[in-house]
Amino acid sequence: MTPTDAVAAPLVGRGWTARFAVIWLGLWAAQLGPVQLLLPVQLAGLDPAHKVRDLALVNGLAGLAALLALPVFGALCDRTRSPFGRRRSWVGGGVLVYAAGLLATGAAGSWPAVAAGWLVAQLGLYAAMTGLTATIADQVPPGRRGAVSAAVYGPQALGIVVGLGLVTAAGAGEDPARAGRGYLALAVVLVAGALPWLVRSRDVVPAPLPVTGADRDPSRDRDYRWAFAGRLLVNLGNALGTTYLLYFLTDDLQVPDPDGALLQLTVVYLVATIATSWGGGVLSDRLGRRRPFVAGAAVLQALACLVLVVAPSWPSALVAGLLLGAGYGAYTSVDQALVTEVLPDARTPAGDLGVMNVALVAPQALAPLLAGLVIGELGGYGVLFAVAGTVTVLGAVSTNRIRSVR
Repeated sequence: MTPTDAVAAPLVGRGWTARFAVIWLGLWAAQLGPVQLLLPVQLAGLDPAHKVRDLALVNGLAGLAALLALPVFGALCDRTRSPFGRRRSWVGGGVLVYAAGLLATGAAGSWPAVAAGWLVAQLGLYAAMTGLTATIADQVPPGRRGAVSAAVYGPQALGIVVGLGLVTAAGAGEDPARAGRGYLALAVVLVAGALPWLVRSRDVVPAPLPVTGADRDPSRDRDYRWAFAGRLLVNLGNALGTTYLLYFLTDDLQVPDPDGALLQLTVVYLVATIATSWGGGVLSDRLGRRRPFVAGAAVLQALACLVLVVAPSWPSALVAGLLLGAGYGAYTSVDQALVTEVLPDARTPAGDLGVMNVALVAPQALAPLLAGLVIGELGGYGVLFAVAGTVTVLGAVSTNRIRSVR
C-alpha cells in the first residue's frame, strides 16, 4: 500500500517542483552560510584562542538535538491534523522558528549564546525538513523521485553560494561585529523562499495510521537499516572533509585570501554538484537503478579526500572540490529517492524519514567535534581527510547491502 492509496495525490508538475526547489534553496542558504563562514568568523571574533573548540561545541549541540528531535518531529507530523495540512503546518512553523533562531544567533555576544540561538534555528530546520521530505513519499510516484529529490539537493550547492554571498555582502564575513546583518539577510531569504510553496502546496488526505508494529514488512526493516548506515557514513565523510575548509585554507595551505579562496572552491563544488544532482536523479529514474549510483558517487567523494591527502595544495584543492561536488551531487539526489523506497510502512513516512534524516543532519553537526579531535590530537588535516575518505567508502559498502532496491 502506498501513502496515496486512499486519495488521489495532487499533480506534481514543473511548477510544484520549482517551488519545492526554491524553499530548499532558502533552507540550505540559511544553514550552510553560517556553517561555512558566519559561525567560524563570529566565534573567532568572540574568542580567537578557542575558535575550533567553540565551533565544535556549537555544532555538536545541534547534532545531539537532531538525534531526538527528528524522530519525534516525524512521528508527530504523521499524527498532526490541521486545516492548514499536516505537512504544511510543520514546514510553516519550522520556517518561523528557524528565522527567529537566526536572529537570536546574530544578536549573541558569547559562544553559549551563539549555541543557544543556533540550537533554536536548527530545531526550526528539523521541523521544516520533516514536513518537506515526507511530502516526497506522500505525493511523488516512485519513478519520479530521483528527479524530485534533485530539487532537494541541487539547491544545496547553490545555497552555499547564496549564503556565503549574502554574508560577504553584509560585511559579516570579515567583521564579527556585523554578524547580525548576515543572519538577518539569511532569515529574509529563508522566509521569502518558503512563501511560494506554503501558499500553493496542498496536502493529501492521510490514510489511517496502523496499530504500532502492524503491517510492517520485515524484509524492508533490514534494508532500511542498511540505508540508514550508508547515509550516515557518507554524510559523515562529506562533513568531515568540508567543515574546516576555511581553517584548512588559512592555517594549513596559508592562501593569501582565505575567504576568496573558499568562495572559488565553493563555485567549483557548486557547478559539479548541480550537474550531477539533476543528471544523476533523472538518469536513475530512467534506468530504474539506485544502488550503483549511490555507491559510485560515494567512491568519487573518497577520491576527493585522497587527492588532499596525497598532494595538499591550492590546485589539488580545486580538483578535490570538483570530485567532491560531482560525487555528493549524484549521491544526494539518488539516495533520497532510495530511502523513500525502503520505508517499512508507507503510511507513516514522516516518522520513518525522521529517523532517516538523523543520518543526514547529525553528521553535519557532529563532524566539527570529531574533526576538531582529529586535527588537534591525531595529526592534522591530512589525517582528517584520510578518515573522511575511509568513512565514505564504508558508506558505499553499506548501501550495496540493500536488496529490495536495484
